[in-house]
Amino acid sequence: MNPHDATKRPGAHLVAEMLGVEDPWTLNVRYRPSDPLYRASTLVIGTAHELDELHGRVTRATQAALGVLEPVGRGEFNGSPSSYEPVRSAVQQIGRLVSAQNATYERLVQSIVAYRRLLPEPNPAPPSHTEARDQDNGQVSGRDDDWAVSADLRLRALEAVEAGGLRFHQSGVYGYISLSDARGERLADRVWPETVQRLIAAGLLDRDTSEGLYRPGQLISLTPKGEAALRDAGTATPRVSAALNRSNTTTLPGTTADPAVVPAPGAATKPSRSR
Repeated sequence: MNPHDATKRPGAHLVAEMLGVEDPWTLNVRYRPSDPLYRASTLVIGTAHELDELHGRVTRATQAALGVLEPVGRGEFNGSPSSYEPVRSAVQQIGRLVSAQNATYERLVQSIVAYRRLLPEPNPAPPSHTEARDQDNGQVSGRDDDWAVSADLRLRALEAVEAGGLRFHQSGVYGYISLSDARGERLADRVWPETVQRLIAAGLLDRDTSEGLYRPGQLISLTPKGEAALRDAGTATPRVSAALNRSNTTTLPGTTADPAVVPAPGAATKPSRSR
């Protein structure tokens, strides 16, 4: 469960939601300063701090503006340009702060995505037969978000959907997306929302749009095309393993073959000549 209140610290909440961490402020402690992940995680931390600070400034400016707006709501202003100047000033200040907050939010999302792209993939699976065939045919899309279906991200997403209960959520306040499993727990480290979005666009997954995005979330299911892709991916590993086993049993020059198949000493290896 996300320990950060989105109405008080939206930056920390967004980092925790998208990366599955409880303490966003220690995100960079595991990396050396020379590691690209250190720079990427430090950018995430700094931008999250900036978003939280702007959120606080918007909140305080809005609270201060309420004292100016209440007399207007009661009809106590005389309508002269000077009487409305405090209102105009308060509205302009809030507008500037909100614009800066929105821009910072977008930068934070981009920095989180950039950080996730640098994370190493655990146990990357070999490409499925379908993926290999598409690459051989030159059908690589070349999209900017191809990273979302690289390595085994695609297979992990398909497997998570097959397990059942995977739901797609969208924040009603800030619009960011997240996933939850059958137990209602957020997924951030294994299956990424961007991957699910790509697979939906490719026709491998389907989303139940009759349900709410916020609660309970939209259930994700496999399409027939997705089921076929999952079968292809599942049979790719045995094929690769079998090929490796065959290559490992091939006798190399200068090595001794299996004794069971070595000809007995003195046995003729070519036709004998008749006398």
